[in-house]
Amino acid sequence: MNHIIGRFVLLCSLLLLVIRPAIAQLEFDITDFVGKRTPIAVIPFAWEGEDDVAHYDIDDVIAADLNRSGRFRPIPEQDMLQKPAASVDIDFDDWSILGVEAIVIGKLIQNGANAYTVQFQAFDVFKRQQLIGYRMPASRGTMRRVAHRAADMIYEKLTGIPGVFGTKVAYIRAIGQEDMRTYSLIVSDMDGENEFTIMESNDPIMSPAWSPDSRQLAYVSFENEASTIYVQNLRTGNRIKVSSRIGINGAPAFSPDGRNLVVTLGGLDGNLDINILDLGTREVTRLTRNRAIDTEGTWAPDGKSIYFTSDRSGGPQIYAISVEGGTPKRITYEGIYNARPRLSPDGSKLALVTLDRGNYRIGVLDMEDRDLLIVSRGKQDESPSFAPNSDSIIYATRLSGDGVLELVSADGLVRQSLSSGNGDIREPVWSPFPRY
Repeated sequence: MNHIIGRFVLLCSLLLLVIRPAIAQLEFDITDFVGKRTPIAVIPFAWEGEDDVAHYDIDDVIAADLNRSGRFRPIPEQDMLQKPAASVDIDFDDWSILGVEAIVIGKLIQNGANAYTVQFQAFDVFKRQQLIGYRMPASRGTMRRVAHRAADMIYEKLTGIPGVFGTKVAYIRAIGQEDMRTYSLIVSDMDGENEFTIMESNDPIMSPAWSPDSRQLAYVSFENEASTIYVQNLRTGNRIKVSSRIGINGAPAFSPDGRNLVVTLGGLDGNLDINILDLGTREVTRLTRNRAIDTEGTWAPDGKSIYFTSDRSGGPQIYAISVEGGTPKRITYEGIYNARPRLSPDGSKLALVTLDRGNYRIGVLDMEDRDLLIVSRGKQDESPSFAPNSDSIIYATRLSGDGVLELVSADGLVRQSLSSGNGDIREPVWSPFPRY
């Protein structure tokens, strides 16, 4: 059995490279932006009530979210010529002088011992009109989530693109020396807050994948020196063993309806093939039958086909196959190495790892015209995962010798680094939209 696991790890290394970024608490730093960042003003929210709510900082969270998008530049509070809390108090001429194009005002109202209302409005300074106005209930425990929700709504109104500030990211952290490592499956908010550990083990953990409702994670654990696929509930912590077949069990990914997983299975001979696992019955349908390495399956958004990596053409390339089976269709032809396919939720783009002038980088393939755009700049960029709005990608890389995660817009114009303390971080995956 050990030689089977060893071959599985080796195959993953050949196709995926060794993922080595180090990061503990996610912290954002905008490292690259092509074009002008739009100046905006997020006015400190007014307060009506008795509690000391200085620590809630609704306006700070909104401003940080919009700044972190890379598309907006909130002006400092000391540069504000006025701090209105109501629309009638806004002097649009003052904001025009500062070059501010949009202004956000708001109020936090206490309704009871632990009951609040978050009220906010956003205005177009040049048109001098309201873009959005909304009121949302909140408690002390939900205050930050409500602030992210407000930022999402404002961002969508300003850009036409749904915001992802209320989403989460899952990743694997390994701490310690090679022979005495602790592996943790971690989930945090996209701004790095509210980090919590889902599962911890002295054995490797690999390939986390979100369920469509964001309530569960599938992953591979090597407990007892055998690869096993689990599905774990984030709220309760309960986990279910869904595949522990002889040989290799790897690379799970949920179907769009959440009823199935696409998985990579290999028997005693270690040959890897793409399979569909029914989560209700545990029945397995084998899709590929080839002596080549077929792995890293991912579903098309319509659930009708699966994209995967295969070396059947002599080197890693991306293929697609119907969920009904049949002959796989080759998708990538540019370059000698294309692996780890991940489709955007809208189905218009395919993120992958490609060999670019001797460096492994993240590419985005337009599914209509088949043009490949290189969007990352590292030497060993890995594990791309699309945001649920299809506009950004998170991936693993190294920066100045340190392990970091990076975010990049799908057009390559906005790039951000997520860095922090110690630990090797592996395989970041972006959650779907939360269901409010």
